[in-house]
Amino acid sequence: MNHRTQDGRTANDLGELREQAEHTRDELGRTVEALAAKADVKAQAEEKVAAAREKAAVAAERAKEKAVVAADLVKEKTAVATEQAKEKAAVATDLVKDKTPDPVLEKAEVVAQKAKANRTPLVAATAALAGFLLVRRIFRGRRGRR
Repeated sequence: MNHRTQDGRTANDLGELREQAEHTRDELGRTVEALAAKADVKAQAEEKVAAAREKAAVAAERAKEKAVVAADLVKEKTAVATEQAKEKAAVATDLVKDKTPDPVLEKAEVVAQKAKANRTPLVAATAALAGFLLVRRIFRGRRGRR
């Protein structure tokens, strides 16, 4: 049943008008919120900073993972190269021992034992020789500049 109001409209028309007004208010509220968000430069900057931080964190994590993989690969290759070098050194040592006359090997062994027993004088003599060579090089370098 439609009831007439004082201005001639029916009650249904007023209900529809109220619904339309409420709908329009909701739309207007959302539009105002969207405009306020666009006008909020600080919030936009904070969002961009947060996004950049997250992107940097992801990139750092990927770089870290790649570094770990690369380090493992280097360790593996180093271990293989070290083992190969040890094998080659052993072969070279055996070859030198086979080709070197016994009296020379015996004298080398005696010298090695004496060096091990008297490390302090050996280290001191080596340091003195290195110092002498360094001083000589410095003086030769100065003469060349003149």
